[in-house]
Amino acid sequence: MGIVIITGASRGIGASTAVQAARHGMGVILTYNSNPSGAEKIVRAIEAEGGKAVAIGLDVSKVSTFAAFRANVAKALSTTWDRDRFDGLVNNAGYGLFNPIETVTEAEFDGLLNVHLKGPFFLTQALLPLMADGASIVNMASATSRLATPGVAPYASFKGGLEVLTRYMAKEFAPRRIRANSVAPGPIRTDMTSEALDQNPEWMAMLAGQTALGRIGEPEDVSRVVVNLLSTDSGWINAQNIEVAGGYNI
Repeated sequence: MGIVIITGASRGIGASTAVQAARHGMGVILTYNSNPSGAEKIVRAIEAEGGKAVAIGLDVSKVSTFAAFRANVAKALSTTWDRDRFDGLVNNAGYGLFNPIETVTEAEFDGLLNVHLKGPFFLTQALLPLMADGASIVNMASATSRLATPGVAPYASFKGGLEVLTRYMAKEFAPRRIRANSVAPGPIRTDMTSEALDQNPEWMAMLAGQTALGRIGEPEDVSRVVVNLLSTDSGWINAQNIEVAGGYNI
């Protein structure tokens, strides 16, 4: 099934995607920034189930480090899988910021831009020489680009930009038969959001009430879709944004 790179996979949706990918027979290179122990925990979980995984540190906001990261990926491909190409890239790393437009600082704006749009753009560019023809790219977008949610304007704007970038990737990489799609989660219970949700049961109930299927999502709800897009089962799905939200605010 090939080898996939998943950024920001030490927790949440990224970690779930790494585990699901391995269960589908994929080799996994997962990245972490500030949580190496979480990444190693995911590697051990994958290995315990008979899979192969390697964790590599990466700060997706620092484009200057991408050449060194590519070298580390090339080394991991060679030593772990005896390969020189990988087959899938999931641009998942990210974080949230909840501020109204009137209080967002330039530093906060630039931080979100670097991680959610500039980072995926230049990381994909840097990794193209190692990407196999016929590979699959999945970019993590957000339902907030469809539904305006007060307090997340910069985040949602850059996620919307990532949707557009996805279509351009699909167009420009077509000669190499590289597919590109984006996945847009709705409200999801992750390591990053669970504490806030538990402390605000009314908020969680409101989100569940706005979702046709009557609950908020779990990381596995999203990761199963991502892994399917990485596989050849979705070989004719290209340039699409797929909202994975249980029918949120329809």
